[in-house]
Amino acid sequence: MPQWEQFTLPVEPGADTAGPLGASVDDVLARMRALDATLPAQDGVAVFNRVYLAVTREVDRRIDRGRFPDPRAATTLDVRFAQRYLDAVDPVPSDRRAPACWRPLLQFRRHPGVRPLQFALAGVNAHIGHDLALAVVDACHSLGCEPAELEDEFDRVGDLLVSLEERVREDLMPGPDLLQIADPLTHLLGAWSLERARDATWTAARALWALRRLPGVAQEFTERLDTAVGFAGRMMLTPL
Repeated sequence: MPQWEQFTLPVEPGADTAGPLGASVDDVLARMRALDATLPAQDGVAVFNRVYLAVTREVDRRIDRGRFPDPRAATTLDVRFAQRYLDAVDPVPSDRRAPACWRPLLQFRRHPGVRPLQFALAGVNAHIGHDLALAVVDACHSLGCEPAELEDEFDRVGDLLVSLEERVREDLMPGPDLLQIADPLTHLLGAWSLERARDATWTAARALWALRRLPGVAQEFTERLDTAVGFAGRMMLTPL
């Protein structure tokens, strides 16, 4: 599997193993803006892309202002993280199959019975539950470091992602008069937590790093993670 080879094959410390060499936060922001310009506003991917674009801009601002203890590590993690999302939803090449975690959103992105809030949270679920764990390992290979050395950057990016969830709910949740206790969306929102997903992702990233010399076991772990996150995403996108 090509995406697996990015971080399981033995590499030299400091080797760049994922995404274009020299890619920057500005590069991934440009890709997000280009994607936004090509999609209808109500498209499910467009809904997620808008909120993710906002949080990536904020990461870029905080890096520029010295808010991260290691700007190079923060940039590498942020870029690797964003590239995994962009590569999953980019339609070129057309024969590339997206990871299982992104397939529900790609399948239901234009379903009239799925609400914008569901699209956004399904994207957050796929990106946090799957992409972030792999991005940590990608970044460790690129930087020649251990996951523990990225924990501060992971936590700070994670704090911004929590703000992403809050932004999603504020911008896309119906008003109190519309969101009633009997509304299925109320129960759907209560069944998933970004905080818990972030904690599980850090554990998954450390496990993947520990398994990097056992590629068969690591591949199975990754496939099961991908499938489980995709299953949760499919439930989030149940038409209401």
